[in-house]
Amino acid sequence: MFVGQVVSDMRRIRFLLIVALMAVVLLVGVSAVHSQTTRENCRYFADTDHWVCDEFLEFYEAWGGVEIFGYPLTEECEDPRLGLRVQYFQRARMEWHPYNNDPYKVQLGLLVDEQGYDFPLADPEKVPAFNSSLHHYFPETRHVVFYEFLNYFREKGGLDIFGYPRSEFMYEDGYIVQYFQRARMEWHPEVVSGSQMRLTKLGEVYIERFGVPEICYEGGPPRPDVVTKLNVSASVRYAITGQQGTQTVFVYVNDQRHEPLQGAAVAVVIHYQSGDQSCEFDTTNARGFTLCSFDILRPPPGQRVVIDVTVTHSGLTATTQTSFLPWW
Repeated sequence: MFVGQVVSDMRRIRFLLIVALMAVVLLVGVSAVHSQTTRENCRYFADTDHWVCDEFLEFYEAWGGVEIFGYPLTEECEDPRLGLRVQYFQRARMEWHPYNNDPYKVQLGLLVDEQGYDFPLADPEKVPAFNSSLHHYFPETRHVVFYEFLNYFREKGGLDIFGYPRSEFMYEDGYIVQYFQRARMEWHPEVVSGSQMRLTKLGEVYIERFGVPEICYEGGPPRPDVVTKLNVSASVRYAITGQQGTQTVFVYVNDQRHEPLQGAAVAVVIHYQSGDQSCEFDTTNARGFTLCSFDILRPPPGQRVVIDVTVTHSGLTATTQTSFLPWW
């Protein structure tokens, strides 16, 4: 009887230990899953009202940012058509390939291939006998990359960013261009400052042609209530005035989302031939609006009076101008 009771107690203790151990394992598992889905490394792009996070953000910042990819057009999402986690940008589509070795887990979609562009192969007579700093023949796709196209290709990421060439350089849409598997380069000789090479916004073209699942526009962290840009417009009550009387300046201020911005500080300088005049404004109201009236200081008839407007808010500054013409 006593032995049986001991065995029963031992079985009960063993059962409780197993239950406790399973509970610990489950808690650890839940904690691990939670830590993997936490999104701390994110950047908000007010220009298109989307976020880029984690591995996609690291790739974005490491390989050229806005110049190479443009701004995000969607949130990160599972695209059922591709069976991949993706995010669309103005010039590219990023894809997450978890089974690839590092650093190839983030790949760029072959947007040129997917959109069916097809061009003649390089003329055999124009294929260089050897590769150099001026030209490179790619036997994989049987095309040649020359001069500034080759420089840009090599400087900005090569095959990882652009893929293999899909065309020779050609004249198209007013520019010399060349197609690659992941991009279309455009040569802009009119640019006098910075790179004269530009990348076509193939991500926008792809979305316009094929669309993306609606889920790709949803989700992401809450939109931050942060002002990143000031949009200012100004006007006057009277476009034409006399040499005396009262004039009023109206100022409207919106943020990067074109929503009215309250609390912006406004200052103006009214420029006359005889000197400058200022006017005191209240900060903008809930409609992003403020105004100020002033006495006109006898400017000569027919001489336009220019008004410089400066707006400040949260460390940001924006300017604009308006004017009026004294006539009598």
